[in-house]
Amino acid sequence: MSDATHIDDVIAGCAALAAAGLSDMVWGHPSVRDNAGRGVWMKAAGYGFEEIDANHVVLVSWGGEVLVGTGRRHIEYPIHAQPYLARPDVHAVVHTHAPALAAFASLDVPLQPLSHDGVPFTHPQLPRLTSVTGSLIATAELGEDVATALGSANAILLPSHGAVTVGPDIATAVMYSVLLERACRTQLDALAAGGAKIWTDAAETAFKRDQVWNPTQLHAGFDYLVRSAGRTRAFA
Repeated sequence: MSDATHIDDVIAGCAALAAAGLSDMVWGHPSVRDNAGRGVWMKAAGYGFEEIDANHVVLVSWGGEVLVGTGRRHIEYPIHAQPYLARPDVHAVVHTHAPALAAFASLDVPLQPLSHDGVPFTHPQLPRLTSVTGSLIATAELGEDVATALGSANAILLPSHGAVTVGPDIATAVMYSVLLERACRTQLDALAAGGAKIWTDAAETAFKRDQVWNPTQLHAGFDYLVRSAGRTRAFA
C-alpha cells in the first residue's frame, strides 16, 4: 500500500466522521497503520474532520516523531499506536468525543442491542477503561492501558472522555464509531423514557452481526458517508 493510499484513507475517514456528525471542533482523530511498519498515519492536529486534505495528514512514528508531512501530531497518538502494537489484526483506529459516548459511559450500565446499531458491541459486552477517568491518552503507558482494556474487542468506552474503535480497515473502524454513538444515544433515549424492556438476545445478536453488519454492509455505509461529505475515494 502506497503513502498516497494511506493518506486517502485518512482523508476519507475524516470526511465520513464529519458527515456522521462526530466532529468535536479540532479534536478526535482516525488513523491507519503504515503497512511498511513505520508507525501511524493520522490527521494533523489543529484541524477539524471536514478540513482534512492531503496537506493535513502526517505519518507519526511509534515514538511520536512526525516522519512524513508538515503538520503537528495529536498529543493522543498513543491511543492509536499502542492498540496497533498489541493487535496485528487492527489496521485502523478511530477516537471520537461524541457527548452520547461520555454520557452513556458515565452510567456504568451495560450497553444493550436495542437497535441494529448496538449489535457489534454486545454479547460479548464492549469494555470500559477503568484505570483512568477522563485523562488524555498522552503517554505510551496510558495507551497500553487502553490496548489492554480493549483486548480483542472492536470498541472501548472511555468514561468522561469518549470512545475508541478499531477494525481491519478504515471503513470498519469509522462505521463502528458511528454505530457505537448511535447505540449509546438510543439507550440514553430509552433510559430517559423509563428504561428499555425489550432488546435482542445473544443468539439473534450473533446472527445479526453477520446479516446486518457484514463487511459489505459496513463498507456501503462508509462509502455513503464519504459521498455525503462531497468526497470521493481515489483508492477504494
